[in-house]
This record gives sequence, C-alpha cells and structure tokens, in this order.
Amino acid sequence: MAKSVIAIVAHPDDIEFLFAGTMLQLAAAGYQLHYMALASGNCGSLDLDADETRRVRRSEAEQAAEILGAVYHPPLCDDLEIVYSVEMLRCIASVIRATAPQIVLTHSPDDYMVDHMETARLAVTAAFTHGMPNFVNEPPTKALSGHRLAVYHAMPHGLSNGLREPVHPEFYVDTGAVMDTKRAALAAHKSQQEWLDASQGMSSFLSAMEQMSMDLGRMSGCFAHAEGWRRRLHYGFSNAEYDPMGEDLREKLVNNPDYGS
Repeated sequence: MAKSVIAIVAHPDDIEFLFAGTMLQLAAAGYQLHYMALASGNCGSLDLDADETRRVRRSEAEQAAEILGAVYHPPLCDDLEIVYSVEMLRCIASVIRATAPQIVLTHSPDDYMVDHMETARLAVTAAFTHGMPNFVNEPPTKALSGHRLAVYHAMPHGLSNGLREPVHPEFYVDTGAVMDTKRAALAAHKSQQEWLDASQGMSSFLSAMEQMSMDLGRMSGCFAHAEGWRRRLHYGFSNAEYDPMGEDLREKLVNNPDYGS
C-alpha cells in the first residue's frame, strides 16, 4: 500500500500558499496526497453572496487539488466557524483513519488567524485518536491499530505569530523544482485576488507566496525556494525516532542548526 500524506488547513488556498511544494516533493517520493480545507471559504468575496462564494471556492479548490494530483476532501463548515468541538473532531478523525496517513501537515499552532490555530488544534487531536477504537468518529471508520504517523506544522504567514514575534522552522524543504506547479495550483483560486487585496493589502497573492518561498530559501542558506516545518512531539503518534519526512525527503531538506537554541 502506498504511503499517504494529508494536508489539513483552514481555507481553500492555504495548502497552495503554505504546503504545496512539500506535498509535491512527497508525491515524487511515492506518497498519495490528500487535500482538506475545513472551511468553505464563503466569506472570501466582496461581490458574491455566501452561497455563490462557496460554490466558486469549492470549484477552485477541486481544480487546485487536481493540479497537485491530490484527493480532494470537502469542507466541514463555513469561515470563522472552525471551533474546537467533539463534532469536528469526529469528522476529521474519520478522514484521517480513512486515509491512513504517515504524515499529517497542518498550520502553525501560533499564527495570525484563529481559524488557522483552531485547525491545527483539531488536526493534532484528530490524529491523536487514530488508534483509539473507543473514540467514535463520523462517519464510522475503523481505528488504525499499530499505525504510526507524524504531525508537521507549517510556517505562519509572515513568518511570525500574532504578536509579531518571529517563528523559526526546524527544517527547510527545497521546493525550487516544483514551483511552477505550486504557482499553477495557487493561481486556480482566481476569486481570491480582489478579496486579499482589499482585506489584507496583499496586492498579488502569487507574488506574496513567491516572496515567502524565497525568504525561506534564503534562510535555509542553500535553496532558492523553500517551505519550513516543525515536527510535533511524538507522544501519542509514534516512537520518538519516527520522522517520515526527514527520511523520505532527506535529499531535499536541510535542518536549521539554530532551531531550539
């Protein structure tokens, strides 16, 4: 059975902005990709009503997932409704058990947006339940007995937390060779250019993504483009040495020697 990785984010386009390069490198290493944004993106428009925005953003996300070669999983709620609840945990846990990932990618636990941080909390706990047969999930899916997985947190947008303090990666993944595909997947979210310009002063979200990619590449000291990651503590997920991204992308990553110092 092929290895798999699931990306669990808050909104349509978060994967493309933050994760897609690493996902593409994992796909080249033999992983099946899974794509899940918890919220519909219904608030991401100045002109369309919520129903039409949901429809447009889902279509864009499905197109982006296809560009990445990923299996698309539908959202569970609307924007600003990502709350840490048992109901949400049951649904996310079901997807994790169904996809049986070795790797779970999610947001930084310290970020500028609460939707992102709540998504990270939900993804972590849902992954924690993967081998618990007594935790009811919805729809019902069998627990993954003896399965190991690792959770990795991406960098927050702007490389800082909500208090403007820098957040540093544990390691960097080289994404230079897959930037064209990453850019094409992000460009599929055509509806977001006007919205991000008005709401966040992001005059071009493609340029903003590329700038963050180049900033991380420069920080790595050896890559032109990179994505940064931190691996979560192994308790409840695997043994201490289990680091599938470090193992399977060892030729594509470099550690940050100053991490944790």
